[in-house]
Amino acid sequence: MKLTYRNKVISRVEKFNRKHKAFSFLGLAYAMIAITLYNFLFYFYRNAKRFTCLACIILFFVSSSSFSYPAMSLNISFAANTEIDENIEQAPEVLSQEEVAESDAELVTAQDVDLEVLQEASEVVNPDAAEIDNMVSVSEILDADIPVETDAEESRTLLSQGAEKVTFSSDDWKLILVNKQHPIPDNYEFNLGTISGSMQCDERVISPLFDMLKAARADGVNLIVCSPYRDLGRQTMLFGNKVDRYMGGGMSYMDAYNLASQAVTVPGSSEHQIGLAIDIITDGYSSLDEGFGETAAGKWLADNSAKYGFILRYPSGKEEITSIEYEPWHFRYVGVDAAGVITDNGLCLEEFWNLYVE
Repeated sequence: MKLTYRNKVISRVEKFNRKHKAFSFLGLAYAMIAITLYNFLFYFYRNAKRFTCLACIILFFVSSSSFSYPAMSLNISFAANTEIDENIEQAPEVLSQEEVAESDAELVTAQDVDLEVLQEASEVVNPDAAEIDNMVSVSEILDADIPVETDAEESRTLLSQGAEKVTFSSDDWKLILVNKQHPIPDNYEFNLGTISGSMQCDERVISPLFDMLKAARADGVNLIVCSPYRDLGRQTMLFGNKVDRYMGGGMSYMDAYNLASQAVTVPGSSEHQIGLAIDIITDGYSSLDEGFGETAAGKWLADNSAKYGFILRYPSGKEEITSIEYEPWHFRYVGVDAAGVITDNGLCLEEFWNLYVE
């Protein structure tokens, strides 16, 4: 009968102890260590497939965590470091058609201005920045015969007016929540209205948008609307370009995807696709970056946009909730009542939904 490894060790130790009785404790220690180590290694050997599967599962979850929260080892900032050359050109009726960046959304101004023509930058902060394409003159906006939406004239219902808790309906089209966790419903439908040229948005938003442009102009602030409605194909292209840009800097696809999703909304979950989001800049500051919030236009919008039903969609300090970086140029229409509650209480749309929407 073939001896097992355990029996061989015991036999070897017994021989050692008979010859060296004074050192028998060494033999016993050797036997215990050898047998324990053998059993431990043999256990892993017998369960090699099981532990291989477990290792693969752990590796998968580690990779998934890296996908969600990448280590930004590359010194890539959301803010642009590129200085953009500026050329000033007179435009009494329409603005020139020079390329600003890589996308093709159009701009519309609330009045005739001298617009800085931007040359293509080597790195664009946000691909929502658009080439100056179809423009509109003062008369086309200020003299537009568009009826004022009733909602824009209603007084706001705020907590300060005595209601313990104001509630809003989740069926209200103005309050639809669209983000990475809540993609656009397959059955969502709306009618597009024309802002100018080929620029469009939800037709129900045009009236309050024009009212806001006119009010800003009356206060001496020139607002420029860029990149309103975008279809799925356009959003997919912009997002893909951002991913490619980061991968070109040495990032893996997963890290590039995650980082891009913090600057450009993932296709299928963008408010631009439902025509309720408007990016706004000004003739004196045409970069889509945090600096816009410090301009006269950015400050005016922060103080007055809620009066016309618009909110700053991605405010500073709410990045962990919205999953999007601070975007002082990105405004979303929610209606006057909801905009008042959101702005007066310093909320983002996700927090508003948790507190007020039923």
